[in-house]
Amino acid sequence: MHARTLSRRDVLRAAAAATVAGSLAACGKNDDEGADANGVVTLDLWHGQVDTGKAAIDSLITAFNSSHPKIKVVGGGGGVTADSMLQKVTAGLAAGSYPDIAYIFGSDLASLTKSPKVADLTGALKIDDYWPAAKDAVSVKGKVRAAPALLDSLCVVYNKKLFAAAGVQPPKDGWTWDDFVATSKQLTNPAKGIFGTGWPGVGDEDTVWRIWPMIWDLGGDVVSGDGKKVGFDSVGAQALGTLDRLRTDKSLYVDPKPGSEQLYQVFLGGRMGMVATGPWQLPELKDAGLDYGVVPLPSYSGKPLTISGPDTWTVFDNGKAKVKAATEFVAWLAEPAQDIQWDMKGGSLPITKATADLPQWKKHSAETNGLDVFVKALDTAKVRPTITTYPQISQHLGEAIASVLLGKASPADALKQAVDQCNQVLAVPN
Repeated sequence: MHARTLSRRDVLRAAAAATVAGSLAACGKNDDEGADANGVVTLDLWHGQVDTGKAAIDSLITAFNSSHPKIKVVGGGGGVTADSMLQKVTAGLAAGSYPDIAYIFGSDLASLTKSPKVADLTGALKIDDYWPAAKDAVSVKGKVRAAPALLDSLCVVYNKKLFAAAGVQPPKDGWTWDDFVATSKQLTNPAKGIFGTGWPGVGDEDTVWRIWPMIWDLGGDVVSGDGKKVGFDSVGAQALGTLDRLRTDKSLYVDPKPGSEQLYQVFLGGRMGMVATGPWQLPELKDAGLDYGVVPLPSYSGKPLTISGPDTWTVFDNGKAKVKAATEFVAWLAEPAQDIQWDMKGGSLPITKATADLPQWKKHSAETNGLDVFVKALDTAKVRPTITTYPQISQHLGEAIASVLLGKASPADALKQAVDQCNQVLAVPN
């Protein structure tokens, strides 16, 4: 569920995550807390949701409490949005005042699991029911450390009107990055202020996560198999070179502000031909009355491949009774009857294939242009590794991408600096 309504939330705040480890001391509450005199276990849920997301989770909490008389979930939210949840939880762990369940971005999970207060859910969830991307996102060092809360995928949304005006054929499955670059150039019209496409340019995680499918498709990875060095040193220059071609063609809008809201507003305003985005954007497109289409991401190989950025329900150890009750709640949320409510109201994708097979979801998908493309993309979706060094890797690669987007460095020079910096990070034992 997305805490903001206009754009993708920043999946990772690198500066905050990098400081987590030093704050996660084993300070804690009384771990013997559990059921009250009537046998009722009360759970404190920090969900961080606003607007439609808050309404959806509040409705689900009410339904759960009604059907589970021995468990009472209190959805106070934590007093912050999902974007600030990591800092809130980290401070709570240090102070010994933390929730039973919190909404944690997937990219923050590995850092958070350094705390002994994060419950181990291995064996407690039907993990094989989840899409592979969701399963991978909650697994840290071979153990299940959270339950999936949100699932998405990255595809390309395009403006049909701009394609027709430029006399350009719409993209199709199996298109390549060369096709993408050429199409962007054809769509660009400086006289009318129209860009072919756009990319976030501040160097944050929204800048970075879009490049991983390109690197994976070229045979690279975030880190090497042994985790001792980066896995993109031999292919990163080609991926950055694609961005540099878009820049030199002047077909690329580079968003100068965090959050990518300007990028999406340019697209929604009819001045951008294509944008890589997720299912969270579909309600905005519908409200804007935009005539749009959706296709999978292009690739170098011609084979489909994308990225998913799942979020999690992370359970904290406030005693056995509370962990058991919290696990029951997050498992209940993933059941198709509940999952579909959460997904339909918040613009995310089904956590399980069982939800995607529900008649209600199929009807919703048929009524929502392009939604089926995002769901199908889950078959080939990968996630970023759940490693504690990812925030630093993201920071250094983000700086490299931004320098290329802004014409401050060549792809080769930008990559070399990022690789050297990242390898120094990975050389330190974790």
